[in-house]
Amino acid sequence: MTTSRKSWSPVHGEPYRPVPYRPARMPAEESRARAAELRERMAERRTVRRFAPDPVPEQVIRDAIACAATAPSGAHQQPWTFVLVKDPEVRRRIREAAEAEERLSYDGRLGEEWLTALRPLGTDEVKPHLTDAPHLIVVFQQRYWLGPDGTKRKHYYVDESVGIAVGMLLSALHLSGLAALVHTPSPMGFLRAELGRPVNEKAFAVIPVGHPAADCEVPDLVRKSLDQVLVER
Repeated sequence: MTTSRKSWSPVHGEPYRPVPYRPARMPAEESRARAAELRERMAERRTVRRFAPDPVPEQVIRDAIACAATAPSGAHQQPWTFVLVKDPEVRRRIREAAEAEERLSYDGRLGEEWLTALRPLGTDEVKPHLTDAPHLIVVFQQRYWLGPDGTKRKHYYVDESVGIAVGMLLSALHLSGLAALVHTPSPMGFLRAELGRPVNEKAFAVIPVGHPAADCEVPDLVRKSLDQVLVER
């Protein structure tokens, strides 16, 4: 297993210091086989809103977060924080606050066009996944770097960087046998206060993680085919 030689620290303004990168080249046949297997496994991924309360190995989640943290980011600022929430009481308070916001949204704040788009998914203001799933991962984006002395430095492409990291997190969780959901109650300011995060962090998503409930159902959806999403020139 490859590990970093030293802990990360800000490198703002330091000179460019390249190091060799010589990964072993995978044989073409093995590459094709791996790609086909990955495509098949990822096609099985579904967003789950009904979770079993059964515990899952915490190290699996930590490893998935470590995978997410390898995502590319603007100027390599790595503007993310992943808060793993295990305490049932904290999850209860998060659900209570999220449902209060969701009630306002479903009562009209979202607008009819958005509500119409959501209707085929069968969602509403009740969010049992926030307490049923044994773990929540709350992802925060660091809008700027904040030093111990109060020094601030701008981060770049924060939304894009954190979005890529969340995509890699979902993939890692799925490939590790776990189910997940990306939940974005709006507004999400209550999460920073509830979880004691600093002023430079803004909640990006809440991701319940666990196993699907025995009676779990998902919407009967069809994904776009490769021909519908791929353009070749």
